Amino acid sequence: MSSRGYPLANQETDDVSIVDLIPALRAFARTFCRVPDDADDLVQETLTKGLANIDKFEPGTRMKSWLFTIMRNTYYTRIKAADREKPGLLDCASAIPITEATQEWSVQSKEVSNAVQRLPEHQREVLMLIGVLGVSYEETAEICGCAVGTVKSRLNRARASVLEYLGESSLQTLVERRNHLSAAQGNFAVDRRR
Repeated sequence: MSSRGYPLANQETDDVSIVDLIPALRAFARTFCRVPDDADDLVQETLTKGLANIDKFEPGTRMKSWLFTIMRNTYYTRIKAADREKPGLLDCASAIPITEATQEWSVQSKEVSNAVQRLPEHQREVLMLIGVLGVSYEETAEICGCAVGTVKSRLNRARASVLEYLGESSLQTLVERRNHLSAAQGNFAVDRRR
């Protein structure tokens, strides 16, 4: 236990408390839930289950992986319940901004976000764990309950699909196009000042 009373992970494998993992849990929850409040609810439920079952945490394993597994299982349990109950529309009209941002970076960010959201859940989950949160292939395999080779395959397919959704043939052409747009905007700004 830490001085604040929060359980600590095994010191040999992970030097963080459950509280220190909240930002990573929130980021992982956003891979499942588009609505921030739903993601926060998923984090809260994960933390509640984790603290209630801290005695089941196995020393020598990573606390982060253990909590990610709890979150993943909690989410899929919610999905099964939602399929049975068939609630109303998930997206509320009041959550849509009245005016969209006009900045190029905002548009590009939305394009990438939409492309990632179009991925099948198992690919999106692996892409977020490895690409965004920096989780290792081995930990991701443990969290997802599959082989490391399956994780690598899902990640490769996810990357290829995102590029396809963005209309790009390779990551290199995407980077070149983004750099070209940035340079063109910089030149436009210089011309306007003259």
